[in-house]
Amino acid sequence: MLSGNLFRPVATMLKKTYPYYLANQPQQPNADLVVLDKYSGKIATRVAMPDAKATEKAIVAAVKATAPMRAFKPWARQAVLQHCAQRFDERRDELAEALCIEAGKPIKDAAGEVTRLIETFRIAAEEAVRINGETLNLELASRLDGYHGYTKRVPLGPVSFITPFNFPLNLVAHKVAPAIAAGCPFVLKPSEKTPLGALIIGEVLAETDLPKGAFSILTLDGKHAAPLVEDERFKLLSFTGGQIGWALKARAGRKKVVLELGGNAACIVDADQKQHLDRVVERLLFGAFYQSGQSCIGVQRIYAHADVYDALKKKLVAATKKLEAGDPKRKEVFLGPMIDEAAAERLHGWIVEAKQAGGKILCGGRRSGNMLEATLMENVPRDAKANRMEAFGPFALLAPFKKFGDAIALVNDSDYGLQAGVFTDSLDHAMRAWNALEQGGVIVNDIPSFRVDNMPYGGVKLSGLGREGVRYAIEDMTEIRLMVMRET
Repeated sequence: MLSGNLFRPVATMLKKTYPYYLANQPQQPNADLVVLDKYSGKIATRVAMPDAKATEKAIVAAVKATAPMRAFKPWARQAVLQHCAQRFDERRDELAEALCIEAGKPIKDAAGEVTRLIETFRIAAEEAVRINGETLNLELASRLDGYHGYTKRVPLGPVSFITPFNFPLNLVAHKVAPAIAAGCPFVLKPSEKTPLGALIIGEVLAETDLPKGAFSILTLDGKHAAPLVEDERFKLLSFTGGQIGWALKARAGRKKVVLELGGNAACIVDADQKQHLDRVVERLLFGAFYQSGQSCIGVQRIYAHADVYDALKKKLVAATKKLEAGDPKRKEVFLGPMIDEAAAERLHGWIVEAKQAGGKILCGGRRSGNMLEATLMENVPRDAKANRMEAFGPFALLAPFKKFGDAIALVNDSDYGLQAGVFTDSLDHAMRAWNALEQGGVIVNDIPSFRVDNMPYGGVKLSGLGREGVRYAIEDMTEIRLMVMRET
């Protein structure tokens, strides 16, 4: 029986019901969407669900808000974003508790995600007043004397967002905050498994002076989200999730599409890391098992040089066995539940399959409901699902290499390419990795799970299309408008 102090042992801060938001206003026509406490499996709260008419109204409202949002001055957009950051800061405990309950995220990690939510809005507030153009020299020949070029960025117009369950605050923030900074009205569909964070964000947005129709947050299920993908009135679709994103892109028509579709992130540990193994293990442990491995850039594949492989394996297995699992509301717990039993059952099946194919379980490997033990394996066959596909759970495999070039080849032997990590003291190896790894980002002397909210974030291959990170998202939500002026 697990013991320890709960985060809120007396009373929860969750409301009994939550509305969705249509054209900046809360709507509570029903309480049809049940939100479960992911650890206990009990009903935590209920949320209103919109119908097709509400979705159409949200799109119409966003279209009508296009001109007012373009006219909404940069300083006013900044003020909205600053207000949001301040209110999120004031509601830290509430946001962290909601995240802990609806996503099963350990409370320490939930608190950390709230901090990133605040930081993302603060970054967007800064960027809102520096969306600049440039002056072009067009006098490239005598016939062009007296011609001058100028560019500025203008908002695309209505945009649609679909976000996943694993970061219900920060992945919403990475779409919503840049949209406000850019001046784009938006319609957001958060994951129906974890809608509370987005709805609390909506509650705060409703306190601001955003033009009517600037935002709608619709708790649609996947079956009823087609208009957000297919409707031509939207000028951009930004989707974060699984490989279904490519099918959504095919249905999106002429609109711009940004996709972040996950990965099976790898990390290289070079031969010169003998004296750094404790630090390396600490970071690998976090990267592999943070929030039960349910991160697009969670460490899934660890390639260690033969000179350090055995020592690294011994230390990593010992540290993994010490991880405390259980109720994520307890501050001591590192490993909480996966999002649901189906997800845990899927990954457990991959582990069993890899073992049957010759893989060796070094620790973990057992499942109870949606709790899956932190699992390390070695000798996993190249074609096993646990090697080729995105585990998205508390699992990592280890394999040795002899030459650094072999490690690069192992990392690149993947259909994904989001981020990779390289632990090395060699500048030459760091540069080789940056040049040769087929990834959206290469993190040197840390895990691929590292992300700061102002950096360009996205991948290649099956990992997606385009980049997030506040400034880069703003660029996607705006377009360049040119003016050429001739001297008279």
